[in-house]
Amino acid sequence: MFPYQAYTGKWLHVNLTTGKVEAREYDPTLAEGYLGGNGFGTRLLWEHVGPEVDPLAPESLLIFATGPLCGTLVPNGARLEVIAKSPLTGIYGDANAGGFFGPELKFAGWDAIVVTGQAPHPVHLAIADDRAELRDAGDLWGRTTSQTEAAIRRTWGDPQVKTATIGPAGENLVRFAGIQITPQRSAARCGLGAVMGSKRLKAIAVRGHGSIHVADPARFHDLAVDFHRRLRANPLFPAVSAHGTPGIVTLMDALGRFPTRNFQMGSFPEVDRIGAEALEARAFVRHLACFGCPVGCDKLRRIPDGSHAGTALRSVEYDTLNALGACVWNADLDAILAANRLCDDLGLDTISAGRVISFAMELWEEEILNLDDTSGLALHWGNMDVVLRLLGMITRREGFGDLLAEGVRRAAQIIGRGAEQYAMHVKGMEIAAQDGRAQKSMGLAHATSSRGADHLKAFPTIDETGYPDEARRRYGEEYLPEMAQPLATKHKPLLVKDGEDFGAVVDSVGVCKSGGTFVFAELYWPDIAAALEVATGMEMDVERLKRIGERIYNLQRCYNALHGISRADDCLPRRFTDEPSPSGNARGQVIDLELMLDEYYRLRGWDPITGWPTARKLRELGLEEARRRLEACGRTR
Repeated sequence: MFPYQAYTGKWLHVNLTTGKVEAREYDPTLAEGYLGGNGFGTRLLWEHVGPEVDPLAPESLLIFATGPLCGTLVPNGARLEVIAKSPLTGIYGDANAGGFFGPELKFAGWDAIVVTGQAPHPVHLAIADDRAELRDAGDLWGRTTSQTEAAIRRTWGDPQVKTATIGPAGENLVRFAGIQITPQRSAARCGLGAVMGSKRLKAIAVRGHGSIHVADPARFHDLAVDFHRRLRANPLFPAVSAHGTPGIVTLMDALGRFPTRNFQMGSFPEVDRIGAEALEARAFVRHLACFGCPVGCDKLRRIPDGSHAGTALRSVEYDTLNALGACVWNADLDAILAANRLCDDLGLDTISAGRVISFAMELWEEEILNLDDTSGLALHWGNMDVVLRLLGMITRREGFGDLLAEGVRRAAQIIGRGAEQYAMHVKGMEIAAQDGRAQKSMGLAHATSSRGADHLKAFPTIDETGYPDEARRRYGEEYLPEMAQPLATKHKPLLVKDGEDFGAVVDSVGVCKSGGTFVFAELYWPDIAAALEVATGMEMDVERLKRIGERIYNLQRCYNALHGISRADDCLPRRFTDEPSPSGNARGQVIDLELMLDEYYRLRGWDPITGWPTARKLRELGLEEARRRLEACGRTR
């Protein structure tokens, strides 16, 4: 019997090749060493998907995993982690989404789903409490994500069914296809929708009626209520609740941190036309929230009139306003919302989609591309008719869209002629809406993230705007003022390393980074440790929890090392290290990456030459098998 509460104690193993769906017991040592969610998936990927496995091969795994706090009373306990080898980067990949699917999966009695194989024809996985089966999805193949969810709900006769679906982009193996999670939340990054499409798995549908039991209900209730109260009392709560992530658009622009024209600049002259105030005035309908969330950063938006009249969507993020706005030199808010909705329906990551288009537009500007290359499209900055058309072409892999569907790294390699210098990526992942020249910790975070360019692994928020209170509360007076200064490099390796380890834990327990742990900087190591102990009954303190977070992140690094990743890959495009920013507070700034990397590797206990975890560090973290495996291929010392 599984010894811990807050877990269901079992997960589903789905072999699409044989059609076999079976329940498996959750290994208690896996919970003790890796918690769940991100940690669970990292461990299984390490054990079963080696360098020889193509991300889109049948034997590749696709893992949907919850954590012990998902579906409980703690605020923001809604997160689902999806893990696989990324077809975009070829290394470790994951994506995270809120909404209601993760809690529903636990209510149905499952902590995770692990999918392998390839179905002979399109299928979807239907889970109703303890019953799980594969059903034909031939009639769903080719449909958009919203059409697929609606069709499944009609068939079930239950509007409360929660789904994880791919659109045509995933079916056509676009390398940055995402997975849509009820309701219009996206597990978008790393191209995991393409992994799902390669397996001919159109959707997972789940309905659960069970409950989640905790070890100490009275103490857990009191702790959860305290967390809720603290979040509501946090000074950032009113703004984040009112605006969601679009609320930082104008602030980031003033800092020179809002990428514009494919990162040529960090400020957009027409930023007020696409910021939170403009968005609310134009399209706000009402506030929405994920499961158990007191913040409610989601909003229902609807365009009231014009050529995109009636377009409605539930989630508009800062990154999307940038990727489909400033980065392609577009200030037409209606067109951004229409493109956002199109990406959601087609199953495209809005960040990567916007970046491949802005990349192509800069190549057009530099006369590297011409009409013969672009299927006759003139890729002028700000032409949203072309952007909308390209989104469809990318999804269908049609003409020039087929090239862009490969992502900026592969597209640049194929184009040649100097295109590589305009490809804004790290390790094959397109860089999101943060210009590291304006926030040095973010530049380092992009370089060291285990899934390629990423702001959410380390998620260094406390130095974004230069306010010292959060830095003082978390790290102490001795780290000020530099820890809170966006343009300082001192102490930023510590901020990034701590954020990566804490983020690994947050993604493994099933709570949200935007609601308390990072954006508010309200809940930290002691709070998560206390919640885990009273929820699960597992003995937990801060030191043990930090060790778990560090173990998870080091195992991800070991996985990438097996795939040939080293210090040479922890790099940034020359635009960030050699070209001074022309914008905002960052004017004249570049990123001194190598200096920060030296300190980061020292703090990590990794070899400063190779960037690989040392044998000593792996022994310290109980990763002896990983040490032996890396030593066998000469990738640790």
